[in-house]
Amino acid sequence: QVQLVETGGGSVQAGGSLRLSCAASGSTYSSNWWGWFRQPPGKEREGVAVIYTGTGTGITYYADSVKGRFTIFRDNVKNTLYLQMNSLKPEDTAMYYCAANRFQYTGGWNVPSAFRAWGQGTQVTVSS
Repeated sequence: QVQLVETGGGSVQAGGSLRLSCAASGSTYSSNWWGWFRQPPGKEREGVAVIYTGTGTGITYYADSVKGRFTIFRDNVKNTLYLQMNSLKPEDTAMYYCAANRFQYTGGWNVPSAFRAWGQGTQVTVSS
């Protein structure tokens, strides 16, 4: 079992930046897939960015809406996943969740149901 705890959410103005952190504990060795998902108010959860750490430098995937603005990376020593968010927009407002332990591979990288472990979420609010 992997336990995940997100921090770093908050309220910012459009154009600002935030860095989300996700501290992992437990059987972290069991997961090569780590990701950030978000759920805007009244909408379904959607994939933001995922990193596969099974290779040397890692392989990253991003939603088109955040490419060039967000960066996902993981510190293996600290067992912490990060999401650096720059040039934030009001449409980035959502609850952000950290995920690990992908166990389904038939869909794309951004399918929430493909991940087994989830954090409790951290709220990001971007005002115009």
